[in-house]
Amino acid sequence: MTSVLFQSLGGLGLFLFGMKIMSEGLQKVAGKKMRQILGMVSDNRFIGCVAGALVTSIVQSSSAITVMLISFVDAGLITLVQATGVILGANIGTTVTAQLIAFNITEYALPAIASGVLLKFFLGRRKWIYVGDVLLGFGLVFYGLGTMKAGFAPLRHDPNFVALLTKFDANNLGRILLCIMVGTAMTMVLQSSSATVGIAMALASQGLLNFETSAALVLGTEIGTTVTAQIAALGTNINAHRTATAHSLVNVTGVFIVILFFPLFIKLVVWVTSFLLGMGPPDFIIDGQRPNIARYIANFQTIFNVVTSLFFLMILQYVVKAAIWLTPGKEGEEGLDELHHIKYMDSKFVEIPSVALGQANAEIIRMGEAVQLMCSEVIQSLEERDTKKLSKWKKREDALDILQREITQFLVRVMQGRISLEESEEVRSLIRMTNNLERIGDATENIAGLISELIEQNLYVSDEAIKDYKEISNEALKFITLVVNATRQEDREIMAKAQGIEGNIKRMEEEMKESHLLRLQTGICDVDQGLIFVNILTAFERMGRFCFNISQAVAGLR
Repeated sequence: MTSVLFQSLGGLGLFLFGMKIMSEGLQKVAGKKMRQILGMVSDNRFIGCVAGALVTSIVQSSSAITVMLISFVDAGLITLVQATGVILGANIGTTVTAQLIAFNITEYALPAIASGVLLKFFLGRRKWIYVGDVLLGFGLVFYGLGTMKAGFAPLRHDPNFVALLTKFDANNLGRILLCIMVGTAMTMVLQSSSATVGIAMALASQGLLNFETSAALVLGTEIGTTVTAQIAALGTNINAHRTATAHSLVNVTGVFIVILFFPLFIKLVVWVTSFLLGMGPPDFIIDGQRPNIARYIANFQTIFNVVTSLFFLMILQYVVKAAIWLTPGKEGEEGLDELHHIKYMDSKFVEIPSVALGQANAEIIRMGEAVQLMCSEVIQSLEERDTKKLSKWKKREDALDILQREITQFLVRVMQGRISLEESEEVRSLIRMTNNLERIGDATENIAGLISELIEQNLYVSDEAIKDYKEISNEALKFITLVVNATRQEDREIMAKAQGIEGNIKRMEEEMKESHLLRLQTGICDVDQGLIFVNILTAFERMGRFCFNISQAVAGLR
């Protein structure tokens, strides 16, 4: 019994480790393109569903996709409706894993492991390292599955174990619900629906579980996998919580609908697999094993997710309304106290660069929006001479300093992991963007101090100076808005506009300083307020340079 336990658990460990390595390798290969596809999802629910299915089938991790979607909704990059459509597609895409492991290709596991190790450790090129990860993970998945099957084989002749599993036979509603709860618990513990499906396949192939019981366990994985989304939504905004709720609502409701028609659904899967695909019956036995049942289990998961996803896609607006009703709350403007805290980044995703970089990008957008608001309030305070608006700059600048430090530390941790060359360059660009946003905050702080000096000393600049101030400040705000929007949209074509605005700000600064010197010479302006005004113009020119640096980072030039 000890050898059975060790072999079964060892096989499970190899399976889980292989899934992790394969998924990480695929995510590194897909990298930024995966986030770009999800970020460009349109309002068309069917396009969103297809995008979700495509991306999830490539990276083999619905959890990573769901977490990414929640962070996108939290950052305002996509809407709740769009995210829900993509989640329905991700449910379909994740079934590719089960279809893959249903192939009886254990004999290719060791050659795949050998090829993966060769590419990973001996070729040295980064691109081949990730391909090696995929092959190594692929081989470990099948080797682990084969080891599990071998570990479970002796249990076929153990009357006590067979009697125990017989209690789980899904031949009535109570036992179906029991199997679903077991499948849910296993998925929550293992944090992998694919692992639970793999265990079900291994047990079923040895004749220890029948098809109906395995199918009920698979239904449990659909509920258990929603836990990851709920955890990812902790600490996020109301719409992100609603995205996680929509995910849970779809999966749980789909499971209970199928429970009502469970015998009919089983017959549908058997008919599709046997009649359309030409496979033998699920209980067909060769040498004490059932070679067909793994495909029946995989098809059950696929058909369940395709049918339920298409059904909920047709009534998507009602799903979203239900998620909103189940997650009441209002979105409000972010307060200054909340700005001092990280909102989107989560250290547990540092080892998943595709997710971590998306979270860092969302945090940088949030930082950029804070810079926009800070600049706008400070700029307005000169003409309005509003000390209340002006007084907010200090707290906002402190918050920007905290955000810069936290984002940089997070990105450094990502860089210290195993990331692709493209992801490494993206990390550098994100750090450059963060630093320059903080520098814009410093320039705004400088302007706030100069304006405060004018107000406190009861100094006024000329009407011509106010006109110049409005012109250059509007151009600076326009530039900040441009770079924040470009960061949000990942606009690589920003440089033409950025060069034009930076040129305008430089020209304005030079011309306005010359005009101001003439006003000083003619006595229209006094020296005290004149020197302050010149320093304000210089601060705006610095803002332009910092915005230009961000533009280069967004465009991928630096």
